[in-house]
Amino acid sequence: MNVPFLDLKAQYKTIKDEISTAINEVIENTAFTGGPFVAKFENEFAKFCGVQHAIGVGNGTDALWASLVALGIGAGDEVITTPNTFIATAEAISLSGATPVFVDIDEQTHNINPALIEAAITPKTKAIIPVHLFGQPADMDPIMAIAEKHGLKVVEDACQAHGAEYKGRKAGSIGAAGCFSFYPGKNLGAYGEGGGIVTDDEALAAKIRMFRDHGQAKKYYHDMIGWNARLDGIQGAVLDVKLKYLNDWNEARRRHARDYTAGLSSIKDVVVPQEAEYAKHVYHIYALRVQNRDKFMAYLNEKGIACGIHYPIPLHLQNAYAFMQKGPGSFPAAEKCAAEYVSLPMFAELTDEQVAYVIEQIKEYYG
Repeated sequence: MNVPFLDLKAQYKTIKDEISTAINEVIENTAFTGGPFVAKFENEFAKFCGVQHAIGVGNGTDALWASLVALGIGAGDEVITTPNTFIATAEAISLSGATPVFVDIDEQTHNINPALIEAAITPKTKAIIPVHLFGQPADMDPIMAIAEKHGLKVVEDACQAHGAEYKGRKAGSIGAAGCFSFYPGKNLGAYGEGGGIVTDDEALAAKIRMFRDHGQAKKYYHDMIGWNARLDGIQGAVLDVKLKYLNDWNEARRRHARDYTAGLSSIKDVVVPQEAEYAKHVYHIYALRVQNRDKFMAYLNEKGIACGIHYPIPLHLQNAYAFMQKGPGSFPAAEKCAAEYVSLPMFAELTDEQVAYVIEQIKEYYG
């Protein structure tokens, strides 16, 4: 049996007619950049997240960058985040002119450890970016309390957490802004690049809208230096079709995750992901932790099981951030997890037989 890591074609087959109709409507209306199809999706996504405003942008990196710029964060500022994330989180900080300051993770949640944040705060600190890694929200209550105490903004990196919940509140709806990626492989994915920002702050939303369109609120009248970060009409239409299925797709992912966990948790050499008691995890990634990872992954590959690593090198050890001079041992929890992660196949359309086969083969590997 072959089990792909992700199968976007399987999802497409279930919504093919709706997608074709939506794309054709965009073309018939020549509404290619922004426009009514993007606006409709923005309105629906804001409702989904339980906020007043959603702003479509070009990708998740744009979402993070635009949020920081709109909050007035720039040169000379510091922004606290985690080294255990995709590089876009730190890139957005760097692109704003600020400096990322890393804080180690909690090994159970894989997210930033709130107990370590205050020690990283300096007079230059202006914001915190907690990352809801793999689809599990960071522990937001203590993070928000620290931010309030020190006068800091919180920007949620919810790029892997569409529909996840923290104590009943949607990921992205808690901080000053929540940022999403709609990269095709995400739980809510476009058919190309896409991103979004959600917020309850009307003034912040207006500034982000201005930034994404070359700093203009009125055509050819530019009030700030902005960027071309608009979401295109076809992606808006595709996302609007997909959004109504997201809850069901997330529940399918959660069911697959429960089956994986039930089948693998008894293996002493495998650490399965844990859902925090405060969280509704949506399992964008189902990441095990194992020793001798290369041998384990080679075995799975031989058995027709595709897997991945998210992420193999923490950001402080990437060449791009070598100037920070944070060598091995600087963030031990993040480094330990990065050396052990293996991501199993995870998408809503996985069959029970495929999940059972993956479990069976892993059990056979460990004898």
